[in-house]
Amino acid sequence: MELKNREEILVSICCITYNQENYIRDTLEGFLSQKTNFSYEVLIHDDASTDGTADIIREYARRYPEKMKPILQLENQYAKGLYNVSGTYNFPRARGRYIAMCEGDDYWTDRYKLQRQVDFMEAHPDCSLVFHSARIEVQGRALTEKRMRPYRKSRQVSPKEMIDKTSGYPTASLMFRTDMVKKLPDFYIKAPLADIPLQLMAAARGWAYYMDRPMCVYRLGGSSSWTTWMKQGDYEKKQEQYFQEMKKMYQSFDRETGGRFHKEAQRAAARIRFLTKVNTRKYEEVLAKKNRKFYRELNWRTRFFIRFEVMAPNLYGIAWRLFHHSEK
Repeated sequence: MELKNREEILVSICCITYNQENYIRDTLEGFLSQKTNFSYEVLIHDDASTDGTADIIREYARRYPEKMKPILQLENQYAKGLYNVSGTYNFPRARGRYIAMCEGDDYWTDRYKLQRQVDFMEAHPDCSLVFHSARIEVQGRALTEKRMRPYRKSRQVSPKEMIDKTSGYPTASLMFRTDMVKKLPDFYIKAPLADIPLQLMAAARGWAYYMDRPMCVYRLGGSSSWTTWMKQGDYEKKQEQYFQEMKKMYQSFDRETGGRFHKEAQRAAARIRFLTKVNTRKYEEVLAKKNRKFYRELNWRTRFFIRFEVMAPNLYGIAWRLFHHSEK
């Protein structure tokens, strides 16, 4: 690793927050706990939180002014139609050679996470993305042994696999080269979320590497999370809108990459359509022959409850409650 001096910033940590006062300390402490042989900065964007999130960020910025670089909005940018805040406010000011992502309700648990990822990227200049597994924490419960684990061992991941995949990658695990986001494509700017288009951008540049080590925690069910917001109001309408926006994103990606990944982009969009039907319990479509491959990708529990509800709807509610009660 060649650095002019140890003070040169090698990694820019990009973090976006909104109403996460109960979680943001864990997030910031995870950043500060990192043991590295290089310097890094923390770029935080708070989207006009109405709770104490901004005050906590100010506290850390006062204590660690050399690392913490906050932007504290007075007006909510997402409400004004700006979906991908990182691309507007964090990426342009990144001074590091690499960017590490982590949102304000997730956190890192391994003190050597950044060092491991940087060492790999430095040794493999043709690698576009390094990511890893995550443990899962459900809101209101203790940290579980469940993991967000896309693959069963550490390995190289091809561009086609990055596009057409059965499991998501934890956002808090992503590290990529900063020059990848200096000019953002339309499919990133217009996407309803930021992690998937970042992975598409990486796929267009080359292969990725997966580390089968849980170095962060992914929180489920937080009151300010995107998933929780999706479940509020007209859920079915939101799911349809989400699919249509993601379909446009994949079509735009297909055009911008000259059709190199046409089949994978089409299949990824079709999988999202299928999953929205699962989420809205449109089981006639879920069980249709054309969706058989996607259905087999579901875990055994989801398949069990789908079949159970279809075959014995009157018993489904009782079985569902008993099953979930046993998990608590």
